[in-house]
Amino acid sequence: MRPPTDDPAISPGAALLDRVRLLLDLPPAEGAPDAHAAVPLPSRLATGELAWASVASAMLSAGRSPAAIDPHRVATAYRSDRMLAIDGVAPPVWSPYSGFWRTADGWIRTHGNYPHHATALCAALGMQDDADADAVRAALGERATAEAVAAITRAGGLAVAVTAEDPTTDRALRDAPLLDVRHITGPTPRYRRPARAMPTHDDRLPLAGMRVLDLTRVIAGPVCTRTLALLGADVLRIDPPNLPEPEWQHLDTGHGKRSARLDARTPQMHELLAAADAVVLGYRPAALDRLGLDPSALAERYPGLVIAQLSAWGTEHPDRAGFDSLVQAASGIALIESPDGDRPGTLPAQALDHSAGYLLAAAVTTQLLRRAREDGSWYTAISLRRIAAELLGMPRGEPGDDVEFDVGPHLARFEVEGRSLVTSRPAMTGLEFDAPHPWGSDQPIW
Repeated sequence: MRPPTDDPAISPGAALLDRVRLLLDLPPAEGAPDAHAAVPLPSRLATGELAWASVASAMLSAGRSPAAIDPHRVATAYRSDRMLAIDGVAPPVWSPYSGFWRTADGWIRTHGNYPHHATALCAALGMQDDADADAVRAALGERATAEAVAAITRAGGLAVAVTAEDPTTDRALRDAPLLDVRHITGPTPRYRRPARAMPTHDDRLPLAGMRVLDLTRVIAGPVCTRTLALLGADVLRIDPPNLPEPEWQHLDTGHGKRSARLDARTPQMHELLAAADAVVLGYRPAALDRLGLDPSALAERYPGLVIAQLSAWGTEHPDRAGFDSLVQAASGIALIESPDGDRPGTLPAQALDHSAGYLLAAAVTTQLLRRAREDGSWYTAISLRRIAAELLGMPRGEPGDDVEFDVGPHLARFEVEGRSLVTSRPAMTGLEFDAPHPWGSDQPIW
């Protein structure tokens, strides 16, 4: 979907918001969104504009004015992993097996935050599970990029080559909508709770009474469902029994949600789906097929269900796993953000993840509210790679210096099972998080 205007007086963020608004059939934003203050996420790419438009989309879907957005609050929320403290200590958020590594002919990016990915990486390189970063560096320095990526991938690990941007590929991706939105015609069962009409600014919790099943991991999906909980939805996150989530990661994005463990192949999962208003899917498309959770099958089995699907590379790559950092490296972002023209760099936040979360939350919110007027199911898909293409198509500049500001007003404090927790406050101004529940501490029931 191309921008409706090329007016240079309209900021890239405002133009993107307008496109999302038209795609989701949202009302015009009040005020002058093109006059918004820049979100201080300095980079060569328009990271701040992307962040503002993504949060503004979620605000608008909930009947709130984007004019209320605090740019410092958004920047803090996008860097929430850097704000997190558990009992006064900032947890290590990156494994020594995650990062950029120089190869014999270039660079690769690996992701080893989950133990099984770290184990696979070490096995692919012929090392013990407890090998240190120096051993990884030495092993990869002797291998060609393609050889290293292939070996790690075969072993079940995650690695991509750091490559330059491909404008032809990105243009083709931008020709498709940022959000793949589809209305699946059919009945809406009577037992489903009717959504209210589009909320006014006086409605604090437009999704009150809605049940959302959260089948996501890592950042993008949990940011989406955390936002839905913020808007009043009863969100139940389900994880596999034997695949623990890193504690810091769950506490960073688990606000306002219940957390339970359940095998997705059990009848109980389908009981949860039958009583849900929406489901957010964050697993690889091929994995969803194996679990019987393919979106088309869900729409047929549970008429009226709002289905949201997030993937790293797009549904056209059903078996390919990925994370924000890997998409940045493979799409050309890492080289554009290089600090010295040699070493790869990164965006000032995991902006692909966070933006995907807010944009998908805007779609789910809109669709839950529209069910009062239109029967049938709704499906929306978004990928980190599509967001990367969007960012690569926005105007560029010099990154400038990081802006210093007092983050104190933008932090929230909780107690979780006797432990103190400091996290970012919501990017959506005027709302406050409830505390996260400990991972897996709830029952898998509504």
